Amino acid sequence: MTDLAQLLHTSRRPRIVVVGDVILDRYLWGDVDRISPEAPIPLLRVVSQEDRLGGAGSVATMLRALETDVVLLSVVGQDDNAQRVRQLLDQSGVEHRLSADATRQTTTKQRILGRAQHRHPQQMLRVDQEQTGAIPEVCRATLLGWLDQALSATDLVLVSDYDKGVCAGDFIAQIVGRAKACGVPVIADPRREGDYTRYAGCRAITPNRSEAAQATGLTIDSPQQGIRAAVALLEQGVESVLVTLDRDGIAWAERSGQQTRHGLVPARPRQVYDITGAGDMVISVLGYALAQQAPLESAVELANLAGGLEVERLGVATLRRDDLLREVHATSHSGREKIVSLEALRAELQRRRDAGQQIVLTNGCFDLLHPGHVATLEAAAQQGDVLVVGLNSDRSVRSLKGAERPIIEEQGRAETLAALACVDYVILFDEPSVTRLVRDVRPDVLVKASEYEEDQIVGADIVRQYGGKVVRVPMKTGYSTSMLIERISQLGNRRDRLGGGADASAGCGPESGAPTPDPNDTAPN
Repeated sequence: MTDLAQLLHTSRRPRIVVVGDVILDRYLWGDVDRISPEAPIPLLRVVSQEDRLGGAGSVATMLRALETDVVLLSVVGQDDNAQRVRQLLDQSGVEHRLSADATRQTTTKQRILGRAQHRHPQQMLRVDQEQTGAIPEVCRATLLGWLDQALSATDLVLVSDYDKGVCAGDFIAQIVGRAKACGVPVIADPRREGDYTRYAGCRAITPNRSEAAQATGLTIDSPQQGIRAAVALLEQGVESVLVTLDRDGIAWAERSGQQTRHGLVPARPRQVYDITGAGDMVISVLGYALAQQAPLESAVELANLAGGLEVERLGVATLRRDDLLREVHATSHSGREKIVSLEALRAELQRRRDAGQQIVLTNGCFDLLHPGHVATLEAAAQQGDVLVVGLNSDRSVRSLKGAERPIIEEQGRAETLAALACVDYVILFDEPSVTRLVRDVRPDVLVKASEYEEDQIVGADIVRQYGGKVVRVPMKTGYSTSMLIERISQLGNRRDRLGGGADASAGCGPESGAPTPDPNDTAPN
């Protein structure tokens, strides 16, 4: 998850051109108190109305919320709803070029949502106004001309194909040809149809479960079947396929040369409130990540998290980078994802500080993790909101303790620490002294075991200078790494003397010759 956090922390604003069917989503909200006397139907008393952008317009506003520079190319009618679309785009800060076609009406979907006894609103009905025939050639030529002008300063082109006429015929092939000539990748959210060769040359496509089933003729009732469908769709000439599987996550496949890779990013269990907009959110975040030069697997992970957040919200809702960062953080507190670089740690800690949280730092070698270490770490975590553990690298440990140490290499030690629930972040440092890390982290609280006197705690003077605290926590006696190493050595020698066999098991019990703990070998070591 560290890579995902870095994707979202970057100050770079990618530029994306969105081409496709723009839709006006209109919501009527009201209360249902009784059944109509005219027919056995709910009687809705309208309380409010809200207009939002859908289709390619929704994708564009989602990208804009992710701090992306967006240009939307689409076609609308010459009607009041077209003016409303332009107004909403202007309010969202989305740059747009809309070709007006007098022969068609602006695609509008009106959703009627009702509440009963002041409960959560539920969608009762949707009314669509649309024309789905191919746009006139003059409109197509206008869109392609605008695309040509934009490509030189574009990181990615995103096609939102809702089958309303903008992307009909060979229009997508023309987009792909022009974009590839400029070295710009194209991704597409495909329409529901059997022939996906229309998307040949795309960097990625994102069909949902039913669309992929229709396109491949396969049944998709499991994640494994989703992967099989993704691999099959590669034959349509696209570089990668993401099959969104709602509760099962995203199945993906990618072809590079003669190599085919595939996998599954599982979904996190959620309370599904409304699936509207989930597909738009997935391709928007996928486009953002790929425009930032992210590897496909990282882009899929981020898109999967975003799609999950979207279904927890009513209607089509935008997400900010901060929303995704919180989700990344919520899902990253396990295993290797806690092991971070200094750059990533700084960004994470700034976000935590902005939320008013206190940062705690402790450090050590943590070779052969034992109950003494765990007790110290748990006590340290209680001193604030976020516990950062500075871990001496292998080279640093050797400089402090000699050529025979560490027993466990740095990656293993880091992963063991990261598995502890009380630890939020683990960062390796290469110097014998923790001074530089203390300066970089600037903890609110610096923690060491109580066997150290305050004047022996490295970095204490730095922390006190800017108003931070230095805390000595009680250490659990009876444990030390040196003691454990000596004990293991003695058990091994005893086994050798016994010549192995059943009697050697006696070495597992307490021994009168076991060494006493070395007070100089502290819990953090």
